[in-house]
Formats: sequence, C-alpha cells, structure tokens
Amino acid sequence: MSAVNTSASPVPARRDAEATKAAILRAARHLLARHAHADITLKAVAERAGVSPPLVLKYFGNKDALFARVMSFEEDAEALLAAPLEGLGRHMVRHVVVSQRERGADPVLRIAFAPLHGDHGDVLRANFRAQVTERLAARLTGPDPGLRAELALAGLLGLGVMFGIARGTELRALAVEDIVDRYGPTIQAQLTP
Repeated sequence: MSAVNTSASPVPARRDAEATKAAILRAARHLLARHAHADITLKAVAERAGVSPPLVLKYFGNKDALFARVMSFEEDAEALLAAPLEGLGRHMVRHVVVSQRERGADPVLRIAFAPLHGDHGDVLRANFRAQVTERLAARLTGPDPGLRAELALAGLLGLGVMFGIARGTELRALAVEDIVDRYGPTIQAQLTP
C-alpha cells in the first residue's frame, strides 16, 4: 500500500481542548476511511490534524484508544437519527449529503471500509450493527423492523458511496434539498411503510 497522505487542512493558530480532540478524531476517521488500520501511524493522524504527536497521546493515550473511539458510531448515530420518525428519511439523506459536502466524508460511511481493517473491521461491523442498525430498528414499528432498518441504511450507504466515493457528477451537481426531495422518500419507505 502507498504511503499515507497526511495533507492537513488549514488549522487555526489557537484551539481549545475540545476543538483539538475533534480535529484529531476527524483526522483519524479520514485516514481510517482510506487506509488499513495497520498502515496508519499516530504521526500521520497528528500531521493531518495539524497537531504534534505528543498531543494525540495526551488526549487519547495510544493508537488503540484513539481508534477504539474512532470505531465507535455512537456520536455519529446520534446525529444521523436525530429527527422524528416521520421525517427521518429526509433527515438521514440530508445528513449524509451535507457531511460529504462540508467535511468530505460522512462518518457513518466508514463502515464501507471495514474489509480493509482485518480484526478491526470486525469491531467496526459489530459497532455499526449495535449502535446504528439496531438503534434504528428499535425506533421502527410494524413488521420486520430489523430488515427495514438494514434496507434503509443500505440505501443511505449507497447514496454516500455514489456521492462521496464514486463522485457521481449528476448527483453532486444537485442542490442538497433536491437530493433530499428525490431520495428521502426512498429511505422513508422502509422506515414507515
């Protein structure tokens, strides 16, 4: 595998602790979505975040602790599922597209890269099932909530792949609300059939 590119985004000269932690987590998520876990160094994470490697250690302790946090979907699921059920499909589509446009990636989409990560991929999959799929299924009423949650997430992840990885030119040319209007009902059909 080629060397990990750590090109950092411009970083403000002064940051508080929470902003620094967030930058480190964003950098680690970015790298994890593009490289095998074993190929990612704390130095690469630090460079991408615009901080020193000792600062990464100060906030997270070690690589395993940092990536345990990165492999969790708790915070991401909170944002993805933060809408009433009757409008959740539109909200989820908006969340994925806005995340792609504003941050260059949707944190939930990193599940697509689980095969790159060996045993760590198993952790990603287990976390995704428990923290995203099962949490969504628990909100659904009616028959087959687990299946419907998986189908809704499959459609959402497909959108994320087409928008962020395949970079579909027609899709990327649409305004966010146009995508939400067209694709939101597809996702909602599984949530409230």
